[in-house]
Amino acid sequence: MKALVYKKNHRLALEERPRPSLQLPTDAIVRVTLASICSSDLHIKHGAVPKAIPGIVLGHEMVGIVEETGEQVHNVKPGDRVTINVETFCGECFYCKQGLVNNCADENGGWALGCRIDGGQAEYVRVPYADNGLNRIPQSITDRQALFVGDILSTGYWAADLAEITKNDTVVILGAGPTGLCTAMCASLYEPKHLILADIDEERVQFGRKLGISAQVVDCVRQDLEKLVMEKTGGRGADRVIEAAGGEGTFDLAWQLARPSGIVCLVAMYEEDQRLPLPQMYGKNLTFKTGGVHAAHCERLLQLIEEGRLDTAGLITHTFALEEILSAYDLFENREAGVMKIAVEI
Repeated sequence: MKALVYKKNHRLALEERPRPSLQLPTDAIVRVTLASICSSDLHIKHGAVPKAIPGIVLGHEMVGIVEETGEQVHNVKPGDRVTINVETFCGECFYCKQGLVNNCADENGGWALGCRIDGGQAEYVRVPYADNGLNRIPQSITDRQALFVGDILSTGYWAADLAEITKNDTVVILGAGPTGLCTAMCASLYEPKHLILADIDEERVQFGRKLGISAQVVDCVRQDLEKLVMEKTGGRGADRVIEAAGGEGTFDLAWQLARPSGIVCLVAMYEEDQRLPLPQMYGKNLTFKTGGVHAAHCERLLQLIEEGRLDTAGLITHTFALEEILSAYDLFENREAGVMKIAVEI
């Protein structure tokens, strides 16, 4: 089968690989029908993910059709159309039982697909703990609508939940990229008093506005973001700030925008260390929440899509065949031609 392989830092290759086979009775083999490229794949390419193994097949955003299941798989069967969770989790360990599936104690727990075990930018993928990692897609939902359920939509849903949003809150989301847009969609479900989505990229700001998100989407270069937040909050600052940009200075901006005793959620993936200036923030009594997504709500997300309350298909701006995936990577990495998300047809 064709598969995109992480060879070493800054080098990817489309290669022929053997079709994966069942290794454990809890495995399933899925024929991938649609995949995508995530910014995390770029972090691997750049050498910013220490756990990533050279020679691994990339890809952790995909949907497909179950081809084969192990004897201990009961929730899905061959022929089922499924989403694939970014995380591998056993469902039985201390962390899984608390819903903290990214911290699963299994040796391949957490983000393994496309990082530590072969992923889904390929014709087939082996999914460990398939009863946990696969969710059947309702007939009324297309592959394109379901594509991001297992990763960036789960990240947005987790971020909004992590922020403990109430209807009286002013919420600021930094970064109008794919993760920020998904986060804004999910944050709007909580109906906060003010929801502001900010980015320095005018093209992304315009994209967010055209997408019809229930948020005030602003360009924080031309518009004084701090002044806007203070106007909305009577000078207090934002109740909740979600940092989904991971850009230069966005970590500092996040805590500076937050009001005293506010919550700052860091869901961006940084390629460099960030500095926590404790003397400057002393007395502000902030709560920081951070870490990898706990993608434990895929079934709920599919339900919200089916109800018409979430729809991320509009994030897809370009479609490529698997044979063209290296060109797709170049486009995505260089942010050319108004790209937001790419669908890779297998």
